[in-house]
Amino acid sequence: MGHPIELTASDGHSFQAWRADPPGKPKAGIVVVQEIFGLNDHMRKTTEGFGYDGYLAMCPALFDRVSPGIELGYTEDDIAKGREIRAKVPLPKALNDIAACAAALQRAGCLKVAVVGYCWGGTLAWLAATRVTGLNAAISYYGGGVAEHAEEMPRCPVLFHFGETDASIPMSDVDKIGRYQPDTDLFVYPAGHGFACDARASYDKASTEKARERTREFLRRYAN
Repeated sequence: MGHPIELTASDGHSFQAWRADPPGKPKAGIVVVQEIFGLNDHMRKTTEGFGYDGYLAMCPALFDRVSPGIELGYTEDDIAKGREIRAKVPLPKALNDIAACAAALQRAGCLKVAVVGYCWGGTLAWLAATRVTGLNAAISYYGGGVAEHAEEMPRCPVLFHFGETDASIPMSDVDKIGRYQPDTDLFVYPAGHGFACDARASYDKASTEKARERTREFLRRYAN
């Protein structure tokens, strides 16, 4: 269902993305934003899941800014490597790649475009909502850097998913986001970081299904 494509950002950088087409006419377009593990098998499957839901979905390989083809797993060594690579990708450059995907979806005929991000991608989904034009909805899963930018104002509706036992995102950060962004939809689940990734030990099936249900409803409300 999915296949690789090449895109070019506004600064001339060429990068790979994973594209998943729906069975019929797309309801809308979705930019899926990776964790710190690259455009790996989990992110490809996640992108294809949105394709099965009826969306034209694209997931940019943001680590191509450092080196093409990076795919990591979920061991401690992989986490350390992912953090190291992430630190080498400036936020504005990552947002350029997200914007390039959004533009490609619009060129493909999608009248509305949403962004959905996980982990590092959850932070980028929030920043895309505040800094990238032309998005109709943004969904952020456990973005560890959101609180740092909580004062920014989104240009589209935003949905947040957080885990209450997330060791890397304290509830004080979640509370801060809620205070600065009272008009967003924010939900907390009885789970830890990465709860929606079935390749991780922290995967929580019940929380994942509830968050997925809310994500689908949010997309129906703002991006269909």
